[in-house]
Amino acid sequence: MRTLLDLILPAACAGCRGAGTGWCAECAAALAGPPTRVWPRTDPGVPCWALGPYAGPGRRAVLAAKEDGRRDLAEPLGLALAGALARLRAGDRPLLLVPAPSRKVAARRRGGDPVLRMAGVAASWLPDSQVVSLLRVWWGVRDSVGLTPGERAHNLGGRVTTIPGRGAGLRIPENAEVVLVDDVLTTGATARESVRALARIGLRPHAVLVTCAA
Repeated sequence: MRTLLDLILPAACAGCRGAGTGWCAECAAALAGPPTRVWPRTDPGVPCWALGPYAGPGRRAVLAAKEDGRRDLAEPLGLALAGALARLRAGDRPLLLVPAPSRKVAARRRGGDPVLRMAGVAASWLPDSQVVSLLRVWWGVRDSVGLTPGERAHNLGGRVTTIPGRGAGLRIPENAEVVLVDDVLTTGATARESVRALARIGLRPHAVLVTCAA
C-alpha cells in the first residue's frame, strides 16, 4: 500500500525535495548537531540557541510546516529539538517547554500551531518534561515578514501576554528549567516579549531554543 501511495502521491523530502521520504537522513543530519549559540539584535535577556541557520533544509522544513501544512514534519523536527534539549539540559532537572505565541489567524490558516506540535514531540522523547502553552499575542499584531528590527519591536511591544487562568494550578517544581521554543529567531523581539510575559507570572526562562536562526 505504501508503494502504491508513493506512485500516486510521491513523498518528497521537505528539506531537499528528494523522492521517497518526507524527511531524509541527510536533511535530518543538518539539524542533529550540537545547538549553536546565537545573539539576536534584540536581546531577550537569556541565552539563545538554534539547531541551525535559516537556510537550506532547516529553512525549507520550517516553511513547509508553516505554509504547506506538513504536519508530518512535527516528528523529525521535534526529535531534533529533543536532541538539542538533551545537550543543553542541566542534569536531570524537570523541563518545562513553553511554545512562543502565534497569531490566532495564522494558526487557523495553518491548521494548528506547528511550534506547539513540535514541542509536544520533543517532550515525548525527554524524561520529566512537559509542554505548557501559556502565551498569546494581542490583536493588532501584524505579520512580521518584511518588517525592520525597529518595526518588529514596536509591533510586539507589550502585546505578548500570558493566557488568563492558564497558569492557575500549574505545579512547577522549584528547580525546573523553563525553555521558550520557537521555529525561527529573527530579531529576538518575540523572544524578548515572551520572556517578559513569563517573568510577570514568576516564570523565568533559562533559554530560548529555535529550529533556525535568521
